[in-house]
Amino acid sequence: QVQYVESGGGLVQPGGSLRLTCAASGIIASRYDMHWYRQAPGKQRELVAGISSGGFTTYANSVKGRFTISRDPAKNTVYLQMNTLNPEDTAVYHCYAPAIPGSWGQGTQVTVSS
Repeated sequence: QVQYVESGGGLVQPGGSLRLTCAASGIIASRYDMHWYRQAPGKQRELVAGISSGGFTTYANSVKGRFTISRDPAKNTVYLQMNTLNPEDTAVYHCYAPAIPGSWGQGTQVTVSS
């Protein structure tokens, strides 16, 4: 059974940075496309960034140039480095492998506020 544990969120001022971590179990994450999603209150979940099994990365236009997705196969972990955060980035962030239907993790709350 696939499980995701997201961590690294918190309260940060506009312009600040955070690094989110996704620890996956039940799969070898490096063999799959891995995505970071976010869901803000009252809004639909949106895809933020993705990394393919081959290491190709994609980003939503709203985060391009500010966020970086990466992975550490040895730790079966995926990261999301978030820089120059703004209040519109406030959301619960989740990681997920779309090729493997299953339960979502708890996510990690990111709040950008002064």
